[in-house]
Amino acid sequence: MPLRFYNTLSQQVEEFTPAADNTVRMYTCGPTVYDFAHIGNFRTFTFVDLLRKCLRANGFHLNHVMNITDVDDKIIRNAVAQHKSLDEYTKIYTEAFLEDCAALRLERPERLAPATEHIHDMVDAIQKLGPHTYSSDGSVYFKIASFPTYGKLSHNDFSGNLSGARVDVDEYEKADARDFALWKTPKEGEIFWDTEIGPGRPGWHIECSVMAIKYLGDTLDIHAGGIDLVFPHHENEIAQSECLTGKPFARFWLHAEFLMVEGQKMSKSLGNYYTLRDLVGKGHAPEAIRYLLASVPYRKSLNFTIDGLKSAAIAIERLRNFKLRLETDRYADGVNQQLAERTALASAAFTAGINDDLNTAEALAAVFEFVRDANSAMDSGEFRAGNTPDALQFLNLFDSIFDVLKATAKAGELGDGEIDARIEARTAAKRARDFKLADQIRDELLAQGIILEDTKNGVRWKRK
Repeated sequence: MPLRFYNTLSQQVEEFTPAADNTVRMYTCGPTVYDFAHIGNFRTFTFVDLLRKCLRANGFHLNHVMNITDVDDKIIRNAVAQHKSLDEYTKIYTEAFLEDCAALRLERPERLAPATEHIHDMVDAIQKLGPHTYSSDGSVYFKIASFPTYGKLSHNDFSGNLSGARVDVDEYEKADARDFALWKTPKEGEIFWDTEIGPGRPGWHIECSVMAIKYLGDTLDIHAGGIDLVFPHHENEIAQSECLTGKPFARFWLHAEFLMVEGQKMSKSLGNYYTLRDLVGKGHAPEAIRYLLASVPYRKSLNFTIDGLKSAAIAIERLRNFKLRLETDRYADGVNQQLAERTALASAAFTAGINDDLNTAEALAAVFEFVRDANSAMDSGEFRAGNTPDALQFLNLFDSIFDVLKATAKAGELGDGEIDARIEARTAAKRARDFKLADQIRDELLAQGIILEDTKNGVRWKRK
């Protein structure tokens, strides 16, 4: 099945290939580093990671740029209040974000682009936008009336509503067409840059346009982010970018839907606001969080619940146990041809699901239906040694996208190699009939959360 994505711009599912060179030029909106990222943020970042892995699985190379917004209203306000420089303040949350990404096994983009490293590029772009801008009280604004197709991404009809009213804040909720700030004059005590267009700092929207065009060219293959960015952020990006280049800004626009928590909007006042660190601190494994965030197709709203998180952990454990059976059990020689065909069909169904606009629910259904059938064949003695390589290959295909099968070792936990060495020592002790030592090793492993299972085919182990 060809790779297809829903394009917010056309409101249709379209077949995707890169414009040139088999390389996908992709820009995604990164974090605003004023606080620790929450799980709603990571729903989008997990979607982007699945997108990367899907593109690579289809044979494409990646040139992916993600911005780090390290200057905006909130950041400046907080840094000033804490008597910190911008760098001091944002470094804490940038490093925390990257640590959280690593914990969730999110791949690094080919380039991370901090906004503060591109201020002069933004000033140059604002100057080039000349006829589309005007100045007021030291700030520079973009005239949306100068871009007749404004609204084509959000599909809002702004005709007759381009009055020239201005908005100074970076984010605003109403679907109201307003001229937006490209450059903001500093208020008293605020951090600013001295530039050719006066003192100040860039607006949020110009940051992404400038960095995307600088590193990826005038027209991107994919621009992706959360659904909340469609308007005004991405709409404004299109307006200023296409006025700069005279070319379409992005061929495909992909947006992940909102995350709810226990059926409600996430809110600190409701007590349902979670960062990744909150959940890990409560004992939930990062891979279970990743699985839950990935399990619902990105264009559907995800209801994040603690029960759902527990179910995700159980699902992962089922897959790990199946993989353990494949790797450690002994089966009769030969190939069960019917099961071999079943494995091929499952692999095709998984790939079809992923390629159908990242339909992770369909892909997971293919995996668990196969695991059920294969376990039944194992239990009834119908599974054959020759079926093992294809089954393992299918699990590897699954994990090349979902990346949840390897357990995350907690701080102070034994690594896999250390566990294997302890098991070998226990086996040697049993051969030497030193059962006291063998039991001691088993008890020591159990105390560290490692459960051993002696089978006719050898020793299996798993983490609690």
